[in-house]
Amino acid sequence: MAGSDTFGRTIGAFISANRLGNAVVELTVDSHEGAIGSEQQPMLMTVYLAYAEDAKRQHYLALQVSQGSSLYDALEQADWLAKFPELASWCQEVMDNATPTAKQWHVGVYAKKQPLSYILQPLDRIEVYRSLSADPMSQRKSKSRGLQNSL
Repeated sequence: MAGSDTFGRTIGAFISANRLGNAVVELTVDSHEGAIGSEQQPMLMTVYLAYAEDAKRQHYLALQVSQGSSLYDALEQADWLAKFPELASWCQEVMDNATPTAKQWHVGVYAKKQPLSYILQPLDRIEVYRSLSADPMSQRKSKSRGLQNSL
């Protein structure tokens, strides 16, 4: 279903489902070159950022970014690169990596590691991962050994 406004722009609606299964309606406006008010304004979308520095310090943020923004752009726009210097230095080290490496990667979207060049989608949840102080598997083994020794 499409219509037009007084400036001759075509207006339409596109209905789809987002990652959570909710219906999403996206309005589209096609403007003609030279029409009044045809300046292109960037379309904004909401993304979420999450970072747990430790058990007591967690950071969550909803952020409006332009469509086509990368994961790195969002971290920079949220001012997290200035707030967390270790994240900024890590980003500089891996800026050109297109493929995340298993144990050395610190950012992702919805628990999946992504390169800093990843183009964000509406409602993406950007997660900043911290290094583990101990390997979870070795911790479980140590606990089980301790239980066996006490029996």
